[in-house]
Amino acid sequence: MKKTATRSGFMELALEQARRAEERGEVPIGCVIVKDGQVLAADGNRTIELNDPTAHAEVLAIRRAGEALGSQRLEGCDLYVTLEPCPMCAAAISFARIRRLYYGAGDEKGGAVDHGVRFYSSPTCHHAPEVYSGLAEPDSVAMLRSFFKGRRKD
Repeated sequence: MKKTATRSGFMELALEQARRAEERGEVPIGCVIVKDGQVLAADGNRTIELNDPTAHAEVLAIRRAGEALGSQRLEGCDLYVTLEPCPMCAAAISFARIRRLYYGAGDEKGGAVDHGVRFYSSPTCHHAPEVYSGLAEPDSVAMLRSFFKGRRKD
């Protein structure tokens, strides 16, 4: 059964997916896709588990939402993710025609929405979602910092 939540509740579901990814040894990034108040898909990073560099949370959730709707176009859907999407994920969001993108932490190094290539501002971008940044940002940042701190050798 699909869960219904508020906007902040949807980001909490994305954070839960990030926690699950971390438990699997993955970078803790989680994503949820919603349409008409219903969760269509949720996942976290699985690049290591699947030996697949494209298995980012957003791509996996987009695939599942497409299956749920029986369409490659996710018009009217909103995507919640804990970290600013990279270029690959920003492009996938555009190609899927996601209506709104909500993300937690900005990513100065790898982001492609408000940092880096700013994919949606490119004249070659065919569809740009409405973008809302900073949703649950402190929680997203804390989770990522803790994860990478634990990986660094002192």
